[in-house]
Amino acid sequence: MEYRQLGRTGVSVSPLCLGTMMFGPWGNADHTDSTRIIHRALDAGINFVDTADIYSEGVSEEIVGQALQGRRDDVVLATKFAVPMGEDPNHRGGSRRWIMQEVENSLRRLRTDYIDLYQVHRPSPDTDIEETLGALTDLIRQGKVRYIGASSFSGSEIVEAQWASRDRNLERFVTEQPPYSLLVRGAEEDVFPTTLRHGMGTLTYSPLAAGWLSGSWGKDSTPTSPARKRLAARFDMTLPANQRKLNAVEQLTTIADDAGLTMIELAIAFVINHPGVTAAIIGPRTMEQLESQLPAAEVKLSTETLNRIDAVIAPGVTINPEDNSYGTTSLTPHARRRP
Repeated sequence: MEYRQLGRTGVSVSPLCLGTMMFGPWGNADHTDSTRIIHRALDAGINFVDTADIYSEGVSEEIVGQALQGRRDDVVLATKFAVPMGEDPNHRGGSRRWIMQEVENSLRRLRTDYIDLYQVHRPSPDTDIEETLGALTDLIRQGKVRYIGASSFSGSEIVEAQWASRDRNLERFVTEQPPYSLLVRGAEEDVFPTTLRHGMGTLTYSPLAAGWLSGSWGKDSTPTSPARKRLAARFDMTLPANQRKLNAVEQLTTIADDAGLTMIELAIAFVINHPGVTAAIIGPRTMEQLESQLPAAEVKLSTETLNRIDAVIAPGVTINPEDNSYGTTSLTPHARRRP
């Protein structure tokens, strides 16, 4: 597997990053099986693992911590914070109070003395970014964190954070984690140009568009899991935007067939072939899913194939805006002319 530099850090990472959201009660509740999947990914050359405190409410971090015993130094380990961890209003966000508390919880669950990449899972509009960066800077100086990053920040939020770091002599975000796939190409318009301009690494999530590009969804599909029921706008097949996605997937399947690839291979290869992408986060729940995704790391897409893809979904276009995790489609109350 060919490795890539993570932004300007000098750290080398695999083009596939093992995402662990599906390890634990949210997906694969079998800890032993989840550990086997992690070990198989490492044996295949993946040296980049991404998790978060919120995944199965900490269980994912615990599984990762157990699986990496004896192999910790060989892995670039990333985790995230900011999404609410319970009902307490202070157990969330980017405040110094929460960051200093939650990093200790993640370190304990991960069974490690340090986190390679500690990421803000979502922006905290009500918290000054300088407070967040100040707390994260202290963690780096304490040796508990090596690098810091962000997830689902818009281009303007990325720039604001970079300038705050420069003005206040604080550590800067070295990575951004946006959603990106054949069906969700909004990052090409704003985020990728911004991260490239600031020398940041970009690890994208959901390359299979939450199952849309893996054959999991068809015109007769209905959401069954609690998580997907809460995201009805993304999975309700009666909605026009989702019908357009179904049509696009049908055309993309033909392109994959003509290229001699599976749809999964085409989807992941498309992501990691983009010059603005450092690594694609894959999130297998089973060993079979992992094995179907690993070959994509070696796939190079031809110009003809890329041109055909662009003819189906134009660069910068997200077919269903609900699939974006940043750049909300509605104005916040204080940004409106009238409340």
